[in-house]
Amino acid sequence: MRETVDAAVIGCGEAGIYAAYELTRLNPGLKVLVLEKGADIYSRNCPIVAGKVKSCIQCPVCGTMCGFGGAGAFSDGKFNFTTAFGGWLTDFMGAKEVMELIGYVDEINVDHGATKELYSTDTPEARALERKALEFDLHLLQAKCKHLGTENNLKILTAIYEDMKERVDFRFHTAVERIENLGQGKGYRLITAQGDEVDCTWLIAGPGRSGAEWFANQCKDLGIHLINNQVDIGVRVELPATVFQHITDVVYESKLVYRTKQYNDQVRTFCMNPYGHVVAENVEGINTVNGHSYADPALRSENTNFALLVSNRFTEPFDEPYRYGKHIASLSNMLSGGVLVQRFGDLVAGIRTNEHRMSKSFTRPTLTAAVPGDLSLALPKRQLDDIIEMIYQLDKLAPGTANYDTLLYGAEVKFYSSRLQLSGELETALPGFFAIGDGAGVTRGLAQAGASGVKVARVITQRLKNGG
Repeated sequence: MRETVDAAVIGCGEAGIYAAYELTRLNPGLKVLVLEKGADIYSRNCPIVAGKVKSCIQCPVCGTMCGFGGAGAFSDGKFNFTTAFGGWLTDFMGAKEVMELIGYVDEINVDHGATKELYSTDTPEARALERKALEFDLHLLQAKCKHLGTENNLKILTAIYEDMKERVDFRFHTAVERIENLGQGKGYRLITAQGDEVDCTWLIAGPGRSGAEWFANQCKDLGIHLINNQVDIGVRVELPATVFQHITDVVYESKLVYRTKQYNDQVRTFCMNPYGHVVAENVEGINTVNGHSYADPALRSENTNFALLVSNRFTEPFDEPYRYGKHIASLSNMLSGGVLVQRFGDLVAGIRTNEHRMSKSFTRPTLTAAVPGDLSLALPKRQLDDIIEMIYQLDKLAPGTANYDTLLYGAEVKFYSSRLQLSGELETALPGFFAIGDGAGVTRGLAQAGASGVKVARVITQRLKNGG
């Protein structure tokens, strides 16, 4: 079957949602189709979360990563008001415009139930913490932040879905297998896994992290030049919440950046989850680790978790950062059957953590399905050396970070596609074909992903007003 629509959106993550939302709000009657390989917000589920299994069973389509809301649906919902991190939109437009777009996305969230409470960084305590961090060559990146909470994030997305479903045609459980350029201003054709064809004038690709590798391959086939993007490889750290309490009470989403002395590599904290839970996630059959935290105090743990990520940028001839990251994560999977966990003291001593040693740990893991093991057999030596150096440095700012029983889960890998060459309007070299969100390598967080979708919707709207 072949159908024709005005605009097609690939992917129903944060970027795709806000692109479709704004496009239909500004252009009532425009025929907009969203194609998503996962389920709607009501049908998304994970056997691990449901308590049916203890470890990943390799579902054909991951209910945690795919579906309405994308990977962000089951995140802890940190919404950061900043251009300092969370993406690279300022490479394409001014910081003022980026902040306006982020503010607009937040207004939509608030209209659908998001909190108005902000964690501000413009306080004497936050400035004092920033100065203290600099004493140890740690650079604290601060931003105003909203913590939506994992449970509230789902409620907000559900409300947005209900608001949109009457004016947007959502096609769930529909994977796009191929993109064809019809040429000469005729638009694009999408071939689905079911063999159906969709022709569109405007194409917006927001494939998300789980579709990043597929999208990069499609772009190569279409002759769109790709720019190598970074690969972030590391671990998730879990320790008693009291260790970082003096930091998280002041700056909820604290990002500390350090440049190692041994290799001159940049290591950063990412996704800080006070009183949170470590969780496993599946990216195209690869088990990685992440973290959640809840707004409801009754759902909190006694631990805080955060990622330590080493950023690597590669030069030619290397052009497959996504495959490289997957390979590193797969080594951890091979050793543990899923997520691997090791005590920091064991790692430094060159000892494999086993169940007996883990049973003696004062820090109790919140991800009970993680298998004790040896991270040095999975992560490259350079990245592991960087992480160890960073932990000792953090211990100066937050004494207790380098405790023997601090837990390290691996691997945590942030998959970003090779970035496309895009215009300031996020348009590819092919007219009318736009790329947005994390999967296009231009964002890495809820705020800027949503902002990228709104930006493209407004660009298309302006061109429609100007006659196409």
